[in-house]
Amino acid sequence: MGYKVVVAGATGNVGREMLNILAEREFPVDEIAALASRKSLGTEVSFGDKTLKTKDLDTFDFTGWDIALFAVGSEATKIYAPKAAAAGCVVIDNSSLYRYDPAVPLIVPEVNADAIMGYKNKNIIANPNCSTAQMVVALKPLHDRAKIKRVVVSTYQSVSGAGKAGIDELWDQTKGLYVPGQEVAPKKFTKQIAFNVIPHIDVFLDDGSTKEEWKMVAETKKILDPSIKVTATCVRVPVFVGHSESINIEFEEFLDEHEARDILREAPGVLVVDKREPGGYITPIECVGDYATYVSRIRQDSTIDNGISLWCVSDNLRKGAALNAVQIAEVLGNRVLKKG
Repeated sequence: MGYKVVVAGATGNVGREMLNILAEREFPVDEIAALASRKSLGTEVSFGDKTLKTKDLDTFDFTGWDIALFAVGSEATKIYAPKAAAAGCVVIDNSSLYRYDPAVPLIVPEVNADAIMGYKNKNIIANPNCSTAQMVVALKPLHDRAKIKRVVVSTYQSVSGAGKAGIDELWDQTKGLYVPGQEVAPKKFTKQIAFNVIPHIDVFLDDGSTKEEWKMVAETKKILDPSIKVTATCVRVPVFVGHSESINIEFEEFLDEHEARDILREAPGVLVVDKREPGGYITPIECVGDYATYVSRIRQDSTIDNGISLWCVSDNLRKGAALNAVQIAEVLGNRVLKKG
Protein backbone atom coordinates (compact mmCIF):
# COMPACT_ATOMS: atom_id res chain seq x y z
CA MET A 1 0.00 0.00 0.00
CA GLY A 2 1.37 3.41 -0.98
CA TYR A 3 0.46 7.03 -0.43
CA LYS A 4 -2.17 9.36 -1.80
CA VAL A 5 -0.12 12.41 -2.79
CA VAL A 6 -1.15 15.89 -3.86
CA VAL A 7 1.10 18.36 -5.70
CA ALA A 8 -0.32 21.88 -5.46
CA GLY A 9 1.11 24.32 -7.99
CA ALA A 10 1.78 21.50 -10.43
CA THR A 11 2.11 23.75 -13.50
CA GLY A 12 4.96 25.87 -12.08
CA ASN A 13 8.69 25.15 -12.34
CA VAL A 14 8.93 23.68 -8.83
CA GLY A 15 5.63 21.80 -9.02
CA ARG A 16 6.61 20.10 -12.27
CA GLU A 17 9.98 19.21 -10.74
CA MET A 18 8.23 17.72 -7.71
CA LEU A 19 6.26 15.41 -10.00
CA ASN A 20 9.44 14.46 -11.89
CA ILE A 21 11.34 13.64 -8.69
CA LEU A 22 8.48 11.67 -7.12
CA ALA A 23 8.56 9.49 -10.25
CA GLU A 24 12.37 9.31 -10.52
CA ARG A 25 12.80 8.26 -6.90
CA GLU A 26 9.90 5.81 -7.17
CA PHE A 27 8.11 7.30 -4.19
CA PRO A 28 5.36 4.79 -3.28
CA VAL A 29 2.34 6.55 -4.77
CA ASP A 30 -1.03 4.84 -4.93
CA GLU A 31 -2.83 7.90 -6.24
CA ILE A 32 -1.65 11.35 -7.24
CA ALA A 33 -3.46 14.62 -7.88
CA ALA A 34 -1.98 17.63 -9.65
CA LEU A 35 -3.59 20.88 -8.52
CA ALA A 36 -3.41 24.34 -10.03
CA SER A 37 -5.24 27.64 -9.95
CA ARG A 38 -8.41 27.98 -11.96
CA LYS A 39 -6.64 29.78 -14.81
CA SER A 40 -4.43 26.69 -15.35
CA LEU A 41 -7.25 24.18 -14.90
CA GLY A 42 -6.97 21.18 -17.21
CA THR A 43 -3.33 21.85 -18.11
CA GLU A 44 -1.52 18.56 -18.64
CA VAL A 45 1.59 17.71 -16.62
CA SER A 46 3.82 14.64 -16.62
CA PHE A 47 4.27 12.12 -13.83
CA GLY A 48 6.68 9.45 -15.01
CA ASP A 49 5.07 7.87 -18.08
CA LYS A 50 1.64 9.19 -17.12
CA THR A 51 -0.04 12.43 -18.06
CA LEU A 52 -2.15 14.17 -15.42
CA LYS A 53 -4.77 16.86 -15.92
CA THR A 54 -4.69 19.54 -13.27
CA LYS A 55 -7.58 19.90 -10.88
CA ASP A 56 -8.86 23.04 -9.18
CA LEU A 57 -6.98 23.82 -5.96
CA ASP A 58 -9.86 26.01 -4.80
CA THR A 59 -12.44 23.20 -4.72
CA PHE A 60 -10.20 20.20 -3.99
CA ASP A 61 -11.13 18.05 -0.98
CA PHE A 62 -7.97 16.93 0.87
CA THR A 63 -9.86 14.41 3.02
CA GLY A 64 -8.29 10.96 2.72
CA TRP A 65 -5.05 12.22 1.14
CA ASP A 66 -1.78 11.53 2.97
CA ILE A 67 0.76 14.14 1.83
CA ALA A 68 0.46 17.45 -0.02
CA LEU A 69 3.51 19.10 -1.57
CA PHE A 70 2.78 22.81 -1.89
CA ALA A 71 4.50 25.04 -4.46
CA VAL A 72 1.97 27.86 -4.77
CA GLY A 73 3.49 30.85 -2.96
CA SER A 74 2.67 32.28 0.46
CA GLU A 75 -0.68 33.92 -0.33
CA ALA A 76 -2.31 30.77 -1.68
CA THR A 77 -0.59 28.63 0.96
CA LYS A 78 -2.14 30.79 3.67
CA ILE A 79 -5.59 29.84 2.36
CA TYR A 80 -5.19 26.19 1.36
CA ALA A 81 -2.49 24.66 3.60
CA PRO A 82 -4.59 24.95 6.80
CA LYS A 83 -7.51 23.33 4.94
CA ALA A 84 -5.36 20.40 3.87
CA ALA A 85 -3.82 20.06 7.34
CA ALA A 86 -7.23 20.15 9.03
CA ALA A 87 -8.38 17.37 6.68
CA GLY A 88 -5.57 15.14 7.97
CA CYS A 89 -3.22 15.61 5.01
CA VAL A 90 0.37 16.49 5.99
CA VAL A 91 1.51 19.61 4.13
CA ILE A 92 5.12 20.04 2.99
CA ASP A 93 5.27 23.70 2.04
CA ASN A 94 7.84 25.26 -0.26
CA SER A 95 6.81 28.88 0.42
CA SER A 96 8.27 31.09 3.14
CA LEU A 97 4.97 31.29 5.06
CA TYR A 98 5.69 28.78 7.83
CA ARG A 99 9.51 28.68 7.85
CA TYR A 100 9.89 30.98 10.85
CA ASP A 101 6.91 29.63 12.82
CA PRO A 102 8.41 27.97 15.95
CA ALA A 103 5.60 25.39 15.87
CA VAL A 104 6.49 24.25 12.33
CA PRO A 105 9.65 22.20 11.68
CA LEU A 106 11.99 23.51 8.97
CA ILE A 107 13.66 20.46 7.52
CA VAL A 108 16.69 19.55 5.42
CA PRO A 109 16.79 15.74 5.77
CA GLU A 110 20.61 15.45 5.68
CA VAL A 111 20.83 17.99 8.50
CA ASN A 112 17.91 17.80 10.96
CA ALA A 113 15.63 14.91 10.01
CA ASP A 114 14.84 14.24 13.69
CA ALA A 115 12.99 17.56 13.91
CA ILE A 116 10.30 16.17 11.62
CA MET A 117 8.23 14.94 14.58
CA GLY A 118 7.28 18.57 15.18
CA TYR A 119 4.89 18.27 12.22
CA LYS A 120 2.22 17.12 14.70
CA ASN A 121 1.78 20.68 15.98
CA LYS A 122 0.06 21.90 12.81
CA ASN A 123 0.31 18.98 10.37
CA ILE A 124 2.68 21.21 8.37
CA ILE A 125 6.40 20.96 7.53
CA ALA A 126 8.35 23.83 5.96
CA ASN A 127 10.87 23.55 3.15
CA PRO A 128 13.75 26.07 3.44
CA ASN A 129 14.87 28.77 1.04
CA CYS A 130 16.83 27.36 -1.90
CA SER A 131 20.08 29.12 -1.03
CA THR A 132 19.90 27.99 2.61
CA ALA A 133 19.19 24.35 1.77
CA GLN A 134 22.39 23.70 -0.17
CA MET A 135 24.54 25.68 2.27
CA VAL A 136 23.46 23.78 5.40
CA VAL A 137 24.01 20.43 3.63
CA ALA A 138 27.66 21.45 3.24
CA LEU A 139 27.96 23.04 6.70
CA LYS A 140 26.39 20.28 8.81
CA PRO A 141 29.21 17.66 8.68
CA LEU A 142 31.85 20.34 9.28
CA HIS A 143 29.86 21.77 12.20
CA ASP A 144 29.64 18.30 13.75
CA ARG A 145 33.43 18.06 13.67
CA ALA A 146 34.66 21.53 14.65
CA LYS A 147 31.60 23.67 15.63
CA ILE A 148 31.01 26.68 13.41
CA LYS A 149 31.17 30.16 14.96
CA ARG A 150 30.56 32.35 11.92
CA VAL A 151 29.65 32.08 8.25
CA VAL A 152 30.13 34.73 5.57
CA VAL A 153 28.34 33.77 2.37
CA SER A 154 27.92 35.44 -1.01
CA THR A 155 25.38 33.84 -3.33
CA TYR A 156 25.18 33.78 -7.12
CA GLN A 157 21.53 32.85 -7.65
CA SER A 158 19.99 31.81 -10.95
CA VAL A 159 16.94 33.46 -12.45
CA SER A 160 14.83 30.30 -12.07
CA GLY A 161 14.69 31.20 -8.38
CA ALA A 162 12.36 33.98 -9.49
CA GLY A 163 10.09 31.55 -11.36
CA LYS A 164 9.15 31.32 -15.03
CA ALA A 165 8.99 35.10 -15.31
CA GLY A 166 12.65 35.31 -14.32
CA ILE A 167 13.70 32.72 -16.89
CA ASP A 168 11.66 34.44 -19.61
CA GLU A 169 13.12 37.85 -18.82
CA LEU A 170 16.72 36.65 -19.09
CA TRP A 171 15.95 34.82 -22.35
CA ASP A 172 14.01 37.67 -23.96
CA GLN A 173 16.39 40.36 -22.75
CA THR A 174 19.44 38.51 -24.05
CA LYS A 175 17.85 38.07 -27.48
CA GLY A 176 16.64 41.65 -27.49
CA LEU A 177 20.13 43.02 -27.06
CA TYR A 178 21.04 41.56 -30.44
CA VAL A 179 17.84 42.32 -32.34
CA PRO A 180 17.10 46.03 -32.86
CA GLY A 181 13.53 46.86 -31.92
CA GLN A 182 13.14 43.81 -29.62
CA GLU A 183 14.80 45.26 -26.54
CA VAL A 184 13.20 44.18 -23.25
CA ALA A 185 13.11 46.53 -20.28
CA PRO A 186 13.49 45.12 -16.74
CA LYS A 187 10.18 44.00 -15.28
CA LYS A 188 10.70 40.99 -13.03
CA PHE A 189 14.12 42.27 -11.93
CA THR A 190 15.08 45.77 -10.82
CA LYS A 191 17.79 46.17 -13.47
CA GLN A 192 18.86 44.46 -16.68
CA ILE A 193 19.72 40.84 -15.86
CA ALA A 194 21.25 39.89 -19.22
CA PHE A 195 25.05 40.18 -18.98
CA ASN A 196 24.69 41.73 -15.54
CA VAL A 197 24.55 40.86 -11.84
CA ILE A 198 22.06 42.37 -9.39
CA PRO A 199 22.89 42.55 -5.66
CA HIS A 200 19.23 42.58 -4.67
CA ILE A 201 16.85 39.65 -4.09
CA ASP A 202 13.50 40.22 -2.35
CA VAL A 203 12.69 43.44 -0.47
CA PHE A 204 15.06 45.69 1.48
CA LEU A 205 14.89 45.69 5.28
CA ASP A 206 15.59 48.57 7.66
CA ASP A 207 19.16 47.45 8.37
CA GLY A 208 20.11 47.55 4.68
CA SER A 209 20.00 43.80 4.13
CA THR A 210 17.47 42.18 1.83
CA LYS A 211 14.86 39.67 2.95
CA GLU A 212 16.68 36.92 1.01
CA GLU A 213 19.78 37.60 3.09
CA TRP A 214 17.74 37.65 6.29
CA LYS A 215 16.19 34.30 5.33
CA MET A 216 19.62 32.68 5.07
CA VAL A 217 20.53 33.94 8.55
CA ALA A 218 17.27 32.96 10.26
CA GLU A 219 16.94 29.58 8.54
CA THR A 220 20.54 28.50 9.17
CA LYS A 221 20.03 29.21 12.85
CA LYS A 222 16.74 27.30 12.97
CA ILE A 223 17.96 24.28 10.98
CA LEU A 224 21.55 23.97 12.14
CA ASP A 225 22.39 25.89 15.31
CA PRO A 226 21.01 29.16 16.77
CA SER A 227 24.49 30.13 18.02
CA ILE A 228 26.02 30.38 14.52
CA LYS A 229 26.56 33.93 13.29
CA VAL A 230 25.72 34.36 9.61
CA THR A 231 26.12 37.30 7.25
CA ALA A 232 24.97 36.99 3.64
CA THR A 233 25.07 38.95 0.39
CA CYS A 234 22.60 37.55 -2.14
CA VAL A 235 23.09 38.31 -5.83
CA ARG A 236 21.01 37.43 -8.91
CA VAL A 237 23.16 36.35 -11.88
CA PRO A 238 22.35 35.65 -15.56
CA VAL A 239 22.24 31.86 -15.15
CA PHE A 240 19.05 29.90 -15.90
CA VAL A 241 19.33 27.12 -13.29
CA GLY A 242 21.77 26.44 -10.44
CA HIS A 243 22.71 28.51 -7.41
CA SER A 244 26.35 29.02 -6.46
CA GLU A 245 27.75 30.17 -3.13
CA SER A 246 31.13 31.36 -1.91
CA ILE A 247 31.21 30.35 1.76
CA ASN A 248 33.78 31.41 4.36
CA ILE A 249 33.54 29.52 7.66
CA GLU A 250 35.14 30.29 11.02
CA PHE A 251 35.28 27.38 13.47
CA GLU A 252 35.78 27.22 17.23
CA GLU A 253 38.75 24.92 16.73
CA PHE A 254 41.22 24.31 13.93
CA LEU A 255 40.07 22.18 11.00
CA ASP A 256 42.62 21.21 8.37
CA GLU A 257 41.50 21.62 4.76
CA HIS A 258 42.42 18.00 3.99
CA GLU A 259 40.27 16.72 6.83
CA ALA A 260 37.45 19.04 5.77
CA ARG A 261 37.65 17.60 2.25
CA ASP A 262 37.54 14.03 3.60
CA ILE A 263 34.57 14.84 5.84
CA LEU A 264 32.62 16.35 2.96
CA ARG A 265 33.41 13.38 0.70
CA GLU A 266 31.63 11.13 3.22
CA ALA A 267 28.73 13.51 3.90
CA PRO A 268 25.20 12.61 2.76
CA GLY A 269 24.00 14.65 -0.21
CA VAL A 270 27.44 16.12 -0.94
CA LEU A 271 29.72 15.46 -3.90
CA VAL A 272 33.25 16.88 -3.73
CA VAL A 273 34.88 17.87 -7.03
CA ASP A 274 38.02 19.70 -6.01
CA LYS A 275 41.04 19.48 -8.27
CA ARG A 276 43.43 22.39 -8.22
CA GLU A 277 43.62 22.70 -11.97
CA PRO A 278 41.64 24.45 -14.71
CA GLY A 279 38.12 23.03 -14.72
CA GLY A 280 38.64 21.06 -11.51
CA TYR A 281 35.47 22.43 -9.92
CA ILE A 282 31.72 22.43 -10.57
CA THR A 283 29.78 25.30 -12.12
CA PRO A 284 25.99 25.78 -12.23
CA ILE A 285 25.54 24.45 -15.74
CA GLU A 286 27.03 21.10 -14.68
CA CYS A 287 24.75 20.62 -11.68
CA VAL A 288 21.43 20.96 -13.53
CA GLY A 289 19.27 17.88 -13.11
CA ASP A 290 21.43 16.41 -10.33
CA TYR A 291 20.42 15.67 -6.75
CA ALA A 292 23.80 16.47 -5.19
CA THR A 293 25.13 19.56 -3.51
CA TYR A 294 28.58 19.99 -5.06
CA VAL A 295 31.51 21.38 -3.11
CA SER A 296 34.75 22.64 -4.70
CA ARG A 297 37.63 25.05 -3.97
CA ILE A 298 38.09 23.83 -0.36
CA ARG A 299 41.01 25.77 1.16
CA GLN A 300 42.38 27.16 4.39
CA ASP A 301 41.66 30.80 5.18
CA SER A 302 44.94 32.14 6.59
CA THR A 303 43.39 35.47 7.67
CA ILE A 304 41.72 33.89 10.72
CA ASP A 305 42.84 31.21 13.16
CA ASN A 306 40.28 28.54 12.28
CA GLY A 307 38.97 29.29 8.80
CA ILE A 308 37.96 27.35 5.70
CA SER A 309 36.64 28.73 2.41
CA LEU A 310 34.69 26.71 -0.16
CA TRP A 311 32.51 26.91 -3.26
CA CYS A 312 29.08 25.28 -3.22
CA VAL A 313 26.78 24.65 -6.22
CA SER A 314 23.38 22.97 -6.53
CA ASP A 315 20.33 22.80 -8.78
CA ASN A 316 17.99 25.22 -6.99
CA LEU A 317 14.86 23.67 -8.49
CA ARG A 318 15.94 20.29 -7.11
CA LYS A 319 17.83 20.39 -3.79
CA GLY A 320 16.75 23.97 -3.27
CA ALA A 321 13.07 23.14 -3.62
CA ALA A 322 11.48 20.04 -5.15
CA LEU A 323 14.03 17.38 -4.17
CA ASN A 324 14.19 18.57 -0.57
CA ALA A 325 10.38 18.45 -0.36
CA VAL A 326 10.29 14.88 -1.70
CA GLN A 327 13.10 13.87 0.68
CA ILE A 328 11.00 15.27 3.54
CA ALA A 329 8.08 13.15 2.30
CA GLU A 330 10.37 10.10 2.31
CA VAL A 331 11.44 10.75 5.90
CA LEU A 332 7.81 11.33 6.91
CA GLY A 333 6.83 8.05 5.27
CA ASN A 334 9.67 6.02 6.75
CA ARG A 335 9.47 7.39 10.29
CA VAL A 336 5.81 8.28 10.78
CA LEU A 337 3.22 7.21 8.21
CA LYS A 338 4.91 3.91 7.36
CA LYS A 339 3.05 2.91 4.22
CA GLY A 340 4.56 1.54 1.04
